[in-house]
Order: sequence, then C-alpha cells, then structure tokens
Amino acid sequence: SGTPPDGVRAAPAAVLRFRGAGVGWAARGSPQTAGARRRASVPQKLAEALSSQYGLNVFVAGLLLLLAWAVHAAGVGKRDLLCLLTALMMLQLLWMLWYVGRSYAQRRLIRPKDTQAGARWLRGSITLFAFITIILGCLKVGYFVGFSECLSATEGVFPVTHAVHTLLQVYFLWGHAKDIILSFKTLERFGVIHSVFTNLLLWANSVLNESKHQLNEHKERLITLGFGNITIVLDDHTPQCNCTPPALCSTLSHGIYYLYPFNIEYQILASTMLYVLWKNIGRRVDSMPQQKMTCRFDGVLVGAALGLVVLAATIAVVGVYMIHIGCSKSQSESALTMFYLYAIILLLLMGTAGLVGCWIYRVDEKSLDESKNPARKLDVDLLVATASGSWLLSWGSILAIACAETRPSYTWYNLPYSILVIMEKYIQNLFIIESVHQEPDGIPEDIRTLRVVTVYSGEAATLAASGLGSQGVTGNGSSATNGNLCLQQASSKEDREAGWEGVEGTARHPSFLRSGTKRRLLRNITAFLFLCNISLWIPPAFGCRPEYDNGLEEVVFGFEPWIIAVNLAMPFSIFYRMHAAASLFEVYCKI
Repeated sequence: SGTPPDGVRAAPAAVLRFRGAGVGWAARGSPQTAGARRRASVPQKLAEALSSQYGLNVFVAGLLLLLAWAVHAAGVGKRDLLCLLTALMMLQLLWMLWYVGRSYAQRRLIRPKDTQAGARWLRGSITLFAFITIILGCLKVGYFVGFSECLSATEGVFPVTHAVHTLLQVYFLWGHAKDIILSFKTLERFGVIHSVFTNLLLWANSVLNESKHQLNEHKERLITLGFGNITIVLDDHTPQCNCTPPALCSTLSHGIYYLYPFNIEYQILASTMLYVLWKNIGRRVDSMPQQKMTCRFDGVLVGAALGLVVLAATIAVVGVYMIHIGCSKSQSESALTMFYLYAIILLLLMGTAGLVGCWIYRVDEKSLDESKNPARKLDVDLLVATASGSWLLSWGSILAIACAETRPSYTWYNLPYSILVIMEKYIQNLFIIESVHQEPDGIPEDIRTLRVVTVYSGEAATLAASGLGSQGVTGNGSSATNGNLCLQQASSKEDREAGWEGVEGTARHPSFLRSGTKRRLLRNITAFLFLCNISLWIPPAFGCRPEYDNGLEEVVFGFEPWIIAVNLAMPFSIFYRMHAAASLFEVYCKI
C-alpha cells in the first residue's frame, strides 16, 4: 500500500492535493521567495501588535472608569463615563464614514472577500438585536426627559449617539464584514480595533448597569430566605428628583432593564464580527470557491418538537420562579427546587444528545477541514472561554455545599445541577467543535477523499485517470478538471508512503453521513440543542438566577466575594448560550 499506482510520477519534493472544483497550481517557491515573504510580513505583524496594544489600552482605561463609577469613587460621575463612551463612538463613526466613502469611490475594483465571515444568519441576528437596542435608546431618552431637572445633558446625548452609532454600524457590517482590506492597512487596523474595543466597552457598560439592577433586587429578596445576617445596602444610582409623570418613569425604568440582555448580545456580536474583519486585514485567501450552505427544515420534526416543548416549559418555569421568589421563605425554596429539578432533567437530555452526536462523528471516517479560518477559530475560542464563566460558578457551588455547616434541603439539588452544567458544556463544546471542522458534502467524494498523491521524478506531475473515473481528472500531465492542485513539500520516503496509505484508507470508507438515517439524526440533535440553548439563555437574561438566590454560597464565601464572582462570570455564561445557539445553527445548515 506504500507505493503509488502506475502512471503517477513527479518531483521528489512535491505532493498533489485535490480540493474542490477548479484547476490551479501553487508552490512553496524557492528559499529566496519564502524569505521575501517573511520579510514582507514583518510590517504586518508590527502593525497588528501596535493596533492591538492601542485597543487594549483604550479598553483598560474605559474599564477603570467604569469601575470608579460603580464604586462611587470621589470625583468620578456618570457624566465622565458617558462622555468617554460618546467620544469613542464619535471617533468610530468618523472612521466608518471614511471607510464607506472610500469603498463607494472604489466600488468598481474587484476586492477579495472572506466568504466564511459575516454569514447571513449572523447579520440577521445582529440586525434584530440592533433594532431592540434602538428601542432601548428611545426608552432612555424618555427617561432623561422625565428626570431632566436633575440629570446631566450627557445622559440625553449618549442614547442618541448610541442609536446613530448602532444604525451605521449595522449598515457597515452588512456591507463590509466580508472585506479583506489590502490598502491603507495600518490605518485600517487601528480603525477596526478601535471599533472592537469601543463595542466591548459599551458591552461592559450595559453589563454593569444590568448587574446593578439585578443585585438590588437580589438584596431585597435575601431576607425571605432567612439570610438576615447579610447586610443589605442598596447601590442606589437613581436621580435625586421626582419624575413627571411617576408611573411612566417607572415603566420606562423597568423596560430599560428588560431590554438590556438584547443590547448586551448586540454589542458582543458586533465585537466578534469586527474582530474577524481585523484578522482578515492583509490576509492571503484561497481562491478556491466556497460551498454555499443551504438550510433545509425537513426531517427534523422530532428534534424541533422536543426543543419547542423545552422552550415553552422554560418560559413557564421562569414565570413561576419570578412570581414566587422573594414572596416568602417557603415559596422561595419551592421556586428554587422547581428550577433545579427542571434544569437537571434538561441538562441530562442535552448531554445525552451531545454524546450521541459525538459518537456518530467518531464512527464516521469523513475527513476534517483543517484550513485556516479566522471566523471559525474565533467561534471555537469563544465557546471554550465563555464556558469557563459557568464552570467557575458551578465549582463554587460544589465547594460551598461541601464546606457549609448547615445545608437547607433545596441546596442539595444544586449539587447535581452544578455537576451537570460542567459536563453538559464540556460535551456540547466537543460536539460543536467536531461539527464545524467537518467538510461539507458538496464536493464529489472521489476527489474530496483523494488527499495526497506522492510523486517521484523531477518532471511535471501527472495523474492517472484510472482512480477517478468520470470526474474528469486525466493522466496526460497537462490537464486536470474538477481538481485544485496545490504543491506541498514531502520530506521523506516514509512521509510519502504514509500519505498514500492515508488516501487508500480514506477511499475505502465512504462518508458515514451519506446514510440518510444518520444525517437526519444529526440534524435532529442539532435542532434540539439549538432550541435548548435558547431556552437556557432566557432564565439568567431575565432575572432567574439561582446563583444569586440560593444564599448558601454567600454564607460560605462571604456576600461581597461571591457577588463579585457572579457579576463577573454571569455575562459570559449568558453569552455562551447565545453563541452556542448561533454555532449550532451554522452546524445545522452544514449537515
């Protein structure tokens, strides 16, 4: 099996690789060429380092100002914070207008695109969240008008600027998220990274405002669970004057905090899309055409039905929880027990579905797509990084249960719940990562599985037609249709023999997902997990947070340390569910 078939011959330092439709040659080139490329990449790496350090400094300075306002530091008010955020948004607006104007002036030029960045479903999601963010801005303007006697003018200017910033940024991302910038690269790097960290600061500001509101409600509920030894001091940032009319101002205030979760998701999605744009600046892209993914919704009745049942049950559980929590000690304990039992059942179902999906991929011998893709790499990194937020809280709950001197009966349900949160996210991450690295099925199997052909002489490479049949790849040394040939180095005879054995091994095993039953099973699993992640996003986003209301962790760790840990970890846990749902939707369209 270590020898190639008759009719294959080429240079000892070359390897043929077939990738999709089209014909093309690409070689590593001489050592001089490689050295020239390395020298040319030095300014690019330097510009990346300079722009990233600029962005980090902007972000750190903004975070310190946020923290100073949150802890009521002397001489730091909300006006100072809003002035900084408004100035950053205005600077980003100027850059986006310049970029859009320059792109319009050069609209006839052919520009390279990253076809895997800025997917339509992603742009659709950010448009929906942006629309709700603009509604949030309108509510803030109404709130400012009601309290105009004692509020700074910046609190009226900020929501208006934010609304304009949101509109232009969505337009910019719809039109330019796929761009690969090859001119004014240094300037563009600073502009894009400024936009990334401006959105991250706006996200942090929204998280802080929403967390302070949740914390005040939590402090008011703690006494009903019998934790009277915890000092309750409300962190009051309300204006020191009366609003006219009071009922309208109260409605606006509550509406603002209910819309914050959507604003938080918008800012983080915009940051990720802009980060991919920044990574694509000056990038060399493969000329191979990408396979378009189409989403079909047939054959997923079981997964979709179960997911919709979970979604409806989650809304009901959250409603009952929010009504009963804080009313009395017995009702609060019953609400916590109900939530834990429901979450345990749901996490068990999700973990089982994820294990079945991973098993299918392990049995399948379909080749993986290992090509460089900034968007895919960012998705995977975000999945793992944001999962650590809920892992931190889960391990804290486990430790609190183990170390507590007295444990109310409802806290025992927290132990299996915390363990299952850790395991479910671990399994789901494996399933998503495995799924996004699967190659699409649109490429003909005999070409897609012929990965490496080793060759032996210094002449031009030829390919025998006997192994490819009707796909049109000929062995006359001059033409090869439906194949994209890329030359790569082969360092030794052993490597060449191993490469040919890999080809034969892959060719002997047809794709496991070609089985209709297995493919339908994967699609149902993905649809079920997609709806379950949306369901698990709802409780923490709208105030159903047992990590706050349980109370046991606050006794073990102390009120302030645990609250700080929850406030830091909860935004990542909330974002994880929405990001996992987005990734699963992409997986569903790919299967």
